[in-house]
Amino acid sequence: MNQHKYTTDLLQEFNCHHFCLVSTPLDPSVKLTLDMRAPVSDPSVYRRLIGKLNFLQHTRPDISFSVQHLSQFLQKPQVPHMMVALHVLRYLLHDPAQVILLSSSADFSLVSFSDSDWGSCAISCKSVSGFYITLGGSALS
Repeated sequence: MNQHKYTTDLLQEFNCHHFCLVSTPLDPSVKLTLDMRAPVSDPSVYRRLIGKLNFLQHTRPDISFSVQHLSQFLQKPQVPHMMVALHVLRYLLHDPAQVILLSSSADFSLVSFSDSDWGSCAISCKSVSGFYITLGGSALS
């Protein structure tokens, strides 16, 4: 399963083809907070980008954590938040056709893992949860 056309259209919509590539979806040296004192001029652009990335993460689990983290800033997006979102697009440029491979085995066992880190969000002091689901050994979500 892939969303190659969707990814290509997304990169074209945000005019990303001239960006240089990055190897990780989130820069570990950047620490985002709610108030970074630089509001974006049009918050709807940030919200639209995060919404599209949210849809894309269903076939690109490698960007899931980045999208979840950036979704925390939808109410009042700041310029640094937008820069990190553009970093995710630069990561997608590396391989826009990446796919989820489904096994051809007859095993249809559905396995799910979840984890919660209680109170770990430095911004809201709320829990952050994650999950991983496989079908027959192939990653689904």
